[in-house]
Order: sequence, then C-alpha cells, then structure tokens
Amino acid sequence: MIKYSDIDPRINAFVFELDNVLFPEKDYLYQVYYLFAGYLEYTELLDAKVLVSLMVSTYEQSGASAVFDTLKERFKVDEKYRFNFEHLHTAAQVPLMLYIYPEMLTLLQDIVVDRKQIFILTNGNPQQQLNKIKHTDWQGLEKYLTCYFADEIAPKPEPDALHFVIEKHSLQRREILMIGASQNDELCAEAAGVDYISV
Repeated sequence: MIKYSDIDPRINAFVFELDNVLFPEKDYLYQVYYLFAGYLEYTELLDAKVLVSLMVSTYEQSGASAVFDTLKERFKVDEKYRFNFEHLHTAAQVPLMLYIYPEMLTLLQDIVVDRKQIFILTNGNPQQQLNKIKHTDWQGLEKYLTCYFADEIAPKPEPDALHFVIEKHSLQRREILMIGASQNDELCAEAAGVDYISV
C-alpha cells in the first residue's frame, strides 16, 4: 500500500495507469458482459446468467481476449455479434459507477492537497479507456487530472507517450513518479528514466 507520506517530497508529478491501479478492470468488464448477455438473451433466447458465468470464468482463466471466442465456440454465437460485443466495450452505459480503490483515492486526494500534478497515461483502446474514465466516481478529483491515451502515440512499454507528457508539461525526469501494475508500466518507466512503484 502506497502512502503519500512515504513518497519523496521532491516528486512533483504522478503518472498513473487506470486498470488495476486506480480501480479493478473487472468492475468495468463484468458489467459489459452482463449487458451483452442480456442482449443475447433477447436476440437469441440464450440464458443470460449462464452466459455471464462463462464470460467471467473465461476472463479469470484466459483473459479478456478469449471471452468472445469461448462464447462463440460453446454456444455457437454468430460471428456477427462480435461487433456488438466490441462496441459495448467502448460505448457501454454501465449501470454501476467504477469506484477507485480506497487507498488510491486517499493518495490522489493527498497529491491534490499538496498541489502536485496528476496524469493518467493509460494503455488500451482510447475510446474504451475514455468510457471507463467517464463512468468513474472521481469524488471531485476529475478537474485535477490530465489524461493521455498511450495507444494514440505508442502503447507502453514504449516510452514515447511518457516522453510526450514530459515534454508537453516541461517536467524533469527526477520529479516524476510512475505508478502501475504491469511489466509494461515498469519497462516504460525504466526506458524513460523515471521512478516507478508497482501496486
């Protein structure tokens, strides 16, 4: 657990990933699966509860990329529905807000109180990541965030997007702390020469 009081006071800019850093990625994806299962129940008369259960277990065992193919194989779901599945990922009006991990919320609040800069630099489909941001309960912190989508420049671990943030905001590498949860984040920070903490 990261405490603001443990961080070097010379750090002036914090760069966060979204998924599994600020909130659990599954909190968004499971809602997408729920909505898609409801759609298939309506159009194909399949049992939504069974579909959700399969999608969740596939995500947990094999990752998000395997979910539709498993559904297609197990229930003979038509390939034409892949578009709907992917569209929901980027544009779903999810029924429940995404909640930030309590310890990360405290960290963000402490950073704001100390008037330091907060950046979100996230990998993944920019539309999907933006949709997650829109459905997150930021508790008033949204006006202090500056967001960038790495895929619009070059996905992490490539450091190009981080270099872009550094140059655009006239930051010094020694004053930046990157906070992530994957090897991509760690390698990106290392390549850019900035400090890194894994959550």
